Amino acid sequence: MALNLNAINFRSPKCSAFARLTPPATFKSSKFIINSTLHYGSRDVKTAKKPFSHPQHEVRVQVTHSMPPEKIEIFKSLEHWAEKKVLVHLNPVEKCWQPQDFLPDPASDGFHDQVKELRERAKELPDDYFVVLIGDMITEEAIPTYQTWINTLDGVRDETGASPTSWAIWNRGWTSEENRHGDLLNKYLYLCGRVDMRHIEKTIQYLIGSGMDLRTENNPYLGFIYTSFQERATFISHGNTARLAKGHGDWKLAQICGKIASDEKRHETAYTKIVEKLFEIDPDGTMLALADMMKKKITMPAYLMYDGRDDKLFDHFSSVAQRLGVYTAKDYADILEHLVRKWKVENLIGLSGEGQKAQDYVCRLAPKIRRLEEIARGRAKQAPKIQFSWIYDRQVQL
Repeated sequence: MALNLNAINFRSPKCSAFARLTPPATFKSSKFIINSTLHYGSRDVKTAKKPFSHPQHEVRVQVTHSMPPEKIEIFKSLEHWAEKKVLVHLNPVEKCWQPQDFLPDPASDGFHDQVKELRERAKELPDDYFVVLIGDMITEEAIPTYQTWINTLDGVRDETGASPTSWAIWNRGWTSEENRHGDLLNKYLYLCGRVDMRHIEKTIQYLIGSGMDLRTENNPYLGFIYTSFQERATFISHGNTARLAKGHGDWKLAQICGKIASDEKRHETAYTKIVEKLFEIDPDGTMLALADMMKKKITMPAYLMYDGRDDKLFDHFSSVAQRLGVYTAKDYADILEHLVRKWKVENLIGLSGEGQKAQDYVCRLAPKIRRLEEIARGRAKQAPKIQFSWIYDRQVQL
């Protein structure tokens, strides 16, 4: 079950240090994350219902365009570097896998037999696995929102929609590769016969209509730190759905999830390389950005997931993923430690006073998360079962 930090006494001696660093939050699995609650510390938050969106959609007091103008010049100066070091992590279309490579061929005389085989394998998969796989797919299908978000980042946005800059080429190429993930999982789920596609399709529409606010402030420092973390989280999540599918005897689905995971790993490499370069040329600014993003928490892009009925659908989906080990609080801490090592954060020198404080905060954070997780797990009780519209209202334990 998911770890509810709100149930922990943050005034106790064991929790006091962490409580000073971050408000109570709910550790959830997620495109996958530990999700904090939608209330953040002392910042003012306004709540408003939006048409065709999650009924609990919260309109935050947003900070925008927080990057000083002189920092934009850094990204302009990195155009040639990005062409040589970042664009190499996009595969040529002719060498890319396509969804049809893993699905029954509708033009084949054996199409119906292939679909029958797919359905026979899918019968061995439990309902809780489908809940997680569907949540993964819905998150991937919101790709229009993610491209829009990256195009808000100052200094790297696609100004015209067909800009020839390296940053714009990356964004469009990354989007085109990510687009295949939702396509493939969607078609698999359609063919398997185990899920309610209409409720799934409604969830996708609600999610794209709701948008998202990742609190990156149009700032590419924050944006690329977020994507570095998120792409690794997605790599882990899809890798674990592949492992579980193989364990249930569906080798074809395991191959599908594994292919998606390999894309996420390659994208993670590109984004972490960008942040590594920022640490090289602006260590203090990048260090402050990393601490800022970790204090806000890496929020799942699909945190406004909604099917028209369940106001807490994201929380419920996340709880199932946490219980199955697809993505957990431990994974969140592991990713943070991995990035700290990757970017050599502990070895940075010459930082300002604020930069040193940020460095100390980030380097001490993962162990605190783990200790808090242990406390929450020790107090966790048997989770209830709830209905999921995605699987015809069958019940699944959280």
